[in-house]
Amino acid sequence: MFYTMTLNPALDYNMTLDTFEAGRVNRAVKEEIIPGGKGLMVSRMLRNLGVESTAFGLVAGFTGEELTRLVHGLGIRTDFVKLPEGAARINVKLWGGLEGEINAGGPACDKESLQVLFDKLSALTKEDTLILAGSVPNSLPKD
Repeated sequence: MFYTMTLNPALDYNMTLDTFEAGRVNRAVKEEIIPGGKGLMVSRMLRNLGVESTAFGLVAGFTGEELTRLVHGLGIRTDFVKLPEGAARINVKLWGGLEGEINAGGPACDKESLQVLFDKLSALTKEDTLILAGSVPNSLPKD
């Protein structure tokens, strides 16, 4: 079985504009909200290739609930750890002449939730493949 890990998943709010002008009100011509995070992108690619996977990660709040709903809607299984506080990130992506991204920091992970995640990982066997992708939240140790 394939598993992917996205420690800091997000809702990516993609907005396309004809042009972006700083200091002015700009109107999007197209908007979409999609699950974001590099591990989730790997799960999406595996799904497109007909390979099943389960996505691990940390989610919180109403944005975590929506993120989970959207991932399930793509036909991807999840085994996310729900953090007791905070909200999953919302990242804003702008396309239109001048392009850019504003990425949120994400919720803090408490020690108990991190242990729940480690327990899930401990259940994997040598027949399983775990793909780690994306950034590590600032609230987690670098190791």
